[in-house]
Amino acid sequence: MLQLSAKKRYVYGAIVFIWIIIPSIEITLSALITDIVQGTCVRFPIYNSYVVMKTVGFFFIFFSYLLPLPLMVFCYARIILALRSEVVLP
Repeated sequence: MLQLSAKKRYVYGAIVFIWIIIPSIEITLSALITDIVQGTCVRFPIYNSYVVMKTVGFFFIFFSYLLPLPLMVFCYARIILALRSEVVLP
């Protein structure tokens, strides 16, 4: 069995989370809140309430932007710090 260090497990976990789990959640939510009515794709046909629309919108914004953004900033900061220690400035 392949043994991974803790850092690699965190990196691979973050990649899986951002690229597989979040889109899966968003696709599932999209499928649940849309329906075809008279040949047209309609959003929120079943749960036509303001609270549901607001909640689903919050989840989309959270999973699409607010959650991945700090994770990407953290990862890029780590990359910059690692490269900075490798590069010798004159």
